[in-house]
Amino acid sequence: MKNVLTAVAALLTFVGAYAQEPSVLSDNHAMLRLDASARYLLLPMQESEENAHVRVIVNNREVKTFNARLAVSKCDYRVPLDLSELSGKSVLLDITFNGNRHQKGALKDYVCWKEMQLTDTFDDTNVEAFRPAYHHTPRYGWMNDPNGMFYKDGTWHLYYQWNPYGSQWENMTWGHSTSTDLVHWTPQPTAIEADAIGTIFSGSCVVDKNNTAGFGAGAVVAFYTSAAANQTQSMAYSTDGGKTFVKYDKNPILTADIPDFRDPNVFWHEPTGRWILILAAGQEMNIYSSANLKDWKYESSFGKEYGNHGGVWECPDLFALNVEGDNGSTADKKWVLLCNINPGGPFGGSATQYFVGSFDGHKFTCESSPKVTKWMDYGKDHYATVSFSNAPDGRVVVLPWMSNWQYANQVPTHQFRSANGIAREMGLFTYNGETYVSSTPVKEMAAARGKKLSKPSSACEIVVDVKSSAQIVLSNSKGEQVTMNYDAPANTFTMDRTKSGDSSFSDAFAAKTVAPTYGKVSQLRIFVDKCSIEAFDAKGKMAMTNLVFPSEPYTTLKVKGGKATIYELK
Repeated sequence: MKNVLTAVAALLTFVGAYAQEPSVLSDNHAMLRLDASARYLLLPMQESEENAHVRVIVNNREVKTFNARLAVSKCDYRVPLDLSELSGKSVLLDITFNGNRHQKGALKDYVCWKEMQLTDTFDDTNVEAFRPAYHHTPRYGWMNDPNGMFYKDGTWHLYYQWNPYGSQWENMTWGHSTSTDLVHWTPQPTAIEADAIGTIFSGSCVVDKNNTAGFGAGAVVAFYTSAAANQTQSMAYSTDGGKTFVKYDKNPILTADIPDFRDPNVFWHEPTGRWILILAAGQEMNIYSSANLKDWKYESSFGKEYGNHGGVWECPDLFALNVEGDNGSTADKKWVLLCNINPGGPFGGSATQYFVGSFDGHKFTCESSPKVTKWMDYGKDHYATVSFSNAPDGRVVVLPWMSNWQYANQVPTHQFRSANGIAREMGLFTYNGETYVSSTPVKEMAAARGKKLSKPSSACEIVVDVKSSAQIVLSNSKGEQVTMNYDAPANTFTMDRTKSGDSSFSDAFAAKTVAPTYGKVSQLRIFVDKCSIEAFDAKGKMAMTNLVFPSEPYTTLKVKGGKATIYELK
């Protein structure tokens, strides 16, 4: 507790206050003049308020615009407005508040004016009890879909949908983090920001090794959705390994008269010698091809009458995998089309479905009946799953967003919202005549193991060897618990979080989730972090991801029908 209070004190210590009174123009409109004499202006946020629209004006020109829930009666937290590129200049903030302001008091008395701070540093010390220990999170602000992930020169790059100006969805931008081990992540400067074409929605990156686009051999080329009145596809490129991007001067590169037209995912198809782009187009996935990453030809669509259509189709991916036989041998490759859907998940809200089949460079053909729906993860909190491009050694590594749109904006954190699930290795296996995707924690997770523990901690891996059916119960001294059951005769695994801790923020949170195991399970791997539990069959035939918000860590473990080994994760 002492460390938390110290961190809070540090967060609230600033170089100096900004005391200038705003120029009030009406009951919902004000302007504030300031000199960019420090690197940051810290903006006070109040989550219960509506978004205000902020325009940053320098020399009579708008240089930035965003929406933020500026504090009216109290400050929940602060976010930094970076002024470093405006150093020494006079900056005008033009701010319009939304909604009925008559019950809020006089605009000149709003808390935001009193608690804005100019400072050369922004202390992002973790003050959140539920910030994960070994899952990727943004330093501050809101995060959802992983974007543009790729591997190059020993580094894994993760971009993500990010709101730099608050901890709820808004102002979509590509944030950026890097890792050398898929476990520990280093925050990087903002990668791609909104422009006149739109805010920056989800997309992908490729490494253009042969300079097909003309940006240079080895250039990193990003594809993303520009979201404005309509959704169009745009491109940017990087010649410094993904640190900074230059937007293509002929954006957008792809348009359509479809309301939901987004999330381009690009890969190289060796047999046809062309780039392939797949994106979500309403309730289908459209496939395009190109020789130069700039000019795209429509090839086909997939999805009509296939799988689950209970919500909007989003964030597609398409890749080939070997099929593993019962004796560990591999057969011919098959193609997997990932389709993230919201709502429509097996237990409500968002989830990742997939299809297995063939792809000839023009058309994807699903091998299963149209009525068959296959889910990658049977928890409540696994969405927007896509793979890393250019991964080494033929690996197919994916990363999910660990939340659910039913309550993602309401989970009990403030400084940040949302994390990614642990990275997973993809494979294929067969069961009763169907081919399914296997999902196992990447090998790097085993390397993150520390010492063996006698009891669970807030950041650990629990390995349970089971002979038949088994029950695993994690609990704390407050009576909060998560109960997991493996039912061998029924071939199911269940996780019950109805008594896991705080669920008051959403009626949709308390839930029991059930997954098929597609045969016998001999070992379970359970990853516990401060706000999540991820359970896997060691062979990858079952995966289940659920958030939890206990008032204190689960430090008691009871296992029936198996033997547990607990490892510290660091």
